[in-house]
Amino acid sequence: MARRRRIGEFELIARHFAPLTRGFAGAGNLKSDNAFLAADPKHDLVVKTDTVVSGVHFLADEKPERIAAKALRVCLSDLAAGGAAPYVYQLSLALPTAWTEAWVAGFARGLAADQRRYGVTLCGGDTVVTPGPLTVTVTAFGKVARGKGLARDGARAG
Repeated sequence: MARRRRIGEFELIARHFAPLTRGFAGAGNLKSDNAFLAADPKHDLVVKTDTVVSGVHFLADEKPERIAAKALRVCLSDLAAGGAAPYVYQLSLALPTAWTEAWVAGFARGLAADQRRYGVTLCGGDTVVTPGPLTVTVTAFGKVARGKGLARDGARAG
C-alpha cells in the first residue's frame, strides 16, 4: 500500500482555509500570521492567535510563569513583526483535570509580569477543564498606523 504524503502547514492553510477568507482583505489570504482590521481613520487593529500545548511546545513540569510568558510572547512577537504596538489580549486556558490553584496563581503572576513589561492588558477569554494536556491560546491585539502593517510576504532583509 502506497503511503500518502501529508501536506505541510502552508499548503494546508492555502488549500482549506484561505478560501474561507475570500472578500476580506484584512486576512491577507492567510499568508501572514496577523490579520489587519480597520480600527479608526488613523489605525489598523492587528490580531494574532497562537496556541501552545504541553508536551509539544513546553515540558509538562515547566514553571507556570515561564509557560505564561511563552504563550503571550509568541503572539506579541508576531504583532511586533507586523509593525504593531501591543494593545490587549484574550486568554483561553484548557487546564488538565489535575490543575491546582497554586499553578494557576503562578501562571497569572507570569502574565502580570509580562503585562507590565510590554504594556498590554487582558481583556477576556475562556477557561475550561480538559482530560487532555494543558493548552494555552492567546489572541493578541495591536495597533499600527493605517496601511503601515507588515505582512509576512512583504518581509525583506534588513
